[in-house]
Amino acid sequence: MKRKVKVAQYGCGKMSKYLMQYAVEKGAELVAAFDMNSAIIGKDVGEILGCGPMGVIVSPADQADRVFKSTNPDICMIATRSTMEELKEAFSVCAKNKVNAISTCEESLYPWNSSPVITKDLDALAKEYGCTLCGSGYPDLFWGTMITNLAASSARITKIKGSSSYNVEDYGIALAQGHGAGLTIAEFERQIGNYNDLSSEEIGALVEEGVYIPSYMWNQNGWLCSRMGLTVVSQTQKCIPHTYDKDLHSETLGMTIKAGDATGMSAIVTTETAEGITLETECIGKVYAPEEFDKNQWTLYGEPETTIIVNRPATVELTCATIVNRLPQLIDAEPGYISTDKLPYSQYMVKPIHEYVKSL
Repeated sequence: MKRKVKVAQYGCGKMSKYLMQYAVEKGAELVAAFDMNSAIIGKDVGEILGCGPMGVIVSPADQADRVFKSTNPDICMIATRSTMEELKEAFSVCAKNKVNAISTCEESLYPWNSSPVITKDLDALAKEYGCTLCGSGYPDLFWGTMITNLAASSARITKIKGSSSYNVEDYGIALAQGHGAGLTIAEFERQIGNYNDLSSEEIGALVEEGVYIPSYMWNQNGWLCSRMGLTVVSQTQKCIPHTYDKDLHSETLGMTIKAGDATGMSAIVTTETAEGITLETECIGKVYAPEEFDKNQWTLYGEPETTIIVNRPATVELTCATIVNRLPQLIDAEPGYISTDKLPYSQYMVKPIHEYVKSL
């Protein structure tokens, strides 16, 4: 591709600073930006990036259709919410304007097993208009391609066990409450743990109906099975409360969590496959005690047994860099909702983005 890749940014909060910065540093041309926050709308994106004016003003999200028609971006980076239901409108306006789109939304990495109706509708829309939609970010590499690459050094695998932790204090009150932080154990069991004994068929039906929202690892296990060619026989999820032996203050919740009450939870997804490989993956979200920190740990059991640990990952920066490095592949991909398990392995770009694009 001879010209620069033209990029739009949808959602101009915390993540966007890194997304736009990394894309521009890799030689992309930023042509549009959108948000719903009146405090951000009207700003030059240079103010968000902490540099001089760049000549791109943040527009209201509801004007995306009009702005896309005048700027014709090749791709849009979406950094807004965490579910496909919340992403449907942004993905749709991109597709209808033939703009490829990639999202930081955790569910969007592999939404086929959690929001199948929405994903099929978006897939059809993207194919109709000839563009590609997908999700990426930290899970794409640190829960995905890093694990499948590691698997390629195994002679035999019987089980894949993964765990990733995060401090709910960093992500707002809604997420903290969703993880049961501050509840008594009895309250936790009534409000969150009440689905733990459901069968694979029962929980799968509730997920498809949108009654039950599974954890990020539900999608990740689907991604891993798809990438590795595994056939899912059953999949279940259990939510287990975490506690601490001392009182723990939460700034996000505005309360002190009493010793023995829930500081958060583990959502453990177990997937059995026809090939005999079990996946047991866990995401841990809680109010951290002083000595705790983010950790990503995976073990492959079999021959040989191998463990990889990443301590204190810079999740935001890693998410944004992963997405920017995926841009050429997304532009070159076939039309539709193409989750990254179907794309080539990502790579670090030593040249400008447009030099890696073949289709434009």
